[in-house]
Amino acid sequence: MRLVVAGSPAAAVPTLRRLAASDHEIVAVLTRPATPQGRKRVLTPTPVAQVAAELGLPVIEASRVDDAVTAELAALEPDLGVIVAYGALLRRPALDTPRLGWVNLHFSDLPAYRGAAPVQRAVMAGDTDTAATVFQLVEALDAGPVYASEPFTIDPDATSGDVLAAMAETGAEVVTRVVDDLAAGTAVATEQTGDVTLAPKPTAEDAHVRFDEPAVHVHARIRGVTPEPGAFAHLGETRVKLLRTALQPGGAPSSTPHLAPGALRLVDGRLLVGTADDPLVLTEVQPAGKKAMDAAAWARGLGQLDGKVLA
Repeated sequence: MRLVVAGSPAAAVPTLRRLAASDHEIVAVLTRPATPQGRKRVLTPTPVAQVAAELGLPVIEASRVDDAVTAELAALEPDLGVIVAYGALLRRPALDTPRLGWVNLHFSDLPAYRGAAPVQRAVMAGDTDTAATVFQLVEALDAGPVYASEPFTIDPDATSGDVLAAMAETGAEVVTRVVDDLAAGTAVATEQTGDVTLAPKPTAEDAHVRFDEPAVHVHARIRGVTPEPGAFAHLGETRVKLLRTALQPGGAPSSTPHLAPGALRLVDGRLLVGTADDPLVLTEVQPAGKKAMDAAAWARGLGQLDGKVLA
């Protein structure tokens, strides 16, 4: 089949690579325009655009699919559109341009976590499982019938970045199977059933860690907003990014001191921070203006920890 593949971030790259290696023909790759990146604000194409160039595929850069872009796509006479985290909504007539419409890879067990941040919200909620789902794109948000869904187990220490990277590989396989089935005329889509939940992008408020919650909730929040927008707390006037944490196996040992929420203590070479119940282990942090570093080494550099509180 003649395919248009739409996507922008690294999570869409495995699907692009797998479809490019298939028997189908990619007639265009639709992606967001290049944006300034890094401290020097260098204009940088999206990860999808970079891989498309590597593969020698034609690229259409557009921040939205307007009439002009729709006409450009229609001229290619695609059989199917495949979309993975493109970053903009498609409306009619763009939805009707490919002969078979569009299929979308979504990183949740729909109808749970419809929206822009399904992995982040699932990890923040402490979920232990999710799914990579391929469905028919419709105008309503993530509401189309489902062609296939592959279960995925969330590691209890994985960040949302870890989970998304792994799910992108799983999802690429599911997308390819669905595209093959559509080409063969054997694909069957089933309407979504169950309770609908939404997954808006986490805000800076979501990323500001509060230690007056149980350790398991604090751990889930930090994992869920990593790497974006990035968990943080303040030590006095200093903003500190919290990159990695760990729960103490089986809860805190009897020898672990009780710590007030946010209080810091070095115990047996580990940096502990107090929560509403058991202390949480901080393993990696990034103080403002510095590189990521081992949390215990950072704490040793602070000197006396008594009275120092993350808030």
